[in-house]
Amino acid sequence: MAEPSPFDPESSKYNISTVELDDDSYEVKQSAIRNKYAVRDSNGDVVLRGKQKLFKMKEEFPFVTGDDREAFTVKAGGILDVAGNYTITDAGTGEEIVVLDEDFSLFVENWTIRDPDTGDALATIHSKGKVLSALRHLVSIANIFPNKYEILDADGNHVGDIDGQFSLRDTYTVSIDDASNVPKEAVVAAACILDALENQ
Repeated sequence: MAEPSPFDPESSKYNISTVELDDDSYEVKQSAIRNKYAVRDSNGDVVLRGKQKLFKMKEEFPFVTGDDREAFTVKAGGILDVAGNYTITDAGTGEEIVVLDEDFSLFVENWTIRDPDTGDALATIHSKGKVLSALRHLVSIANIFPNKYEILDADGNHVGDIDGQFSLRDTYTVSIDDASNVPKEAVVAAACILDALENQ
């Protein structure tokens, strides 16, 4: 008998209570201030804004909704993490939604989205270009070239993409093709902060 999926589409366990991310495409754009971001839906409306808190012993990225209500916070699990665990916490309930676990490698940027209690993998986000990923880690000027990522469900099936665009500011388009087997809101939220975390 097949093992049940760790994600139940009918469950609200991985939903973020403060925001509904039900679109199929989002644009994530960095502002002139480093590690400050705006997230727009396919209509061009701002649905999320976030920025890194400065002078924190642990990296912390609070996000607000388009109308300035607290949405969620992404916080590093260790002091001054370069690679490690980051937790998304719902600002409305105080509950941990998912954990982002980076599998650090010189040749690929790979993030696993996990259940905060069981550690079960819910989805993964990994870079498509190994050469570009290596250059981004070794040579800072390589960051001007946009990176591309693929979003996979727990079984390794393709469910979406994150495509970087040539721009003076980091700009990504997050597309979700099929989120039936992943917690969509948590995956979109994770994808939205990927650029900030990768550029630490």
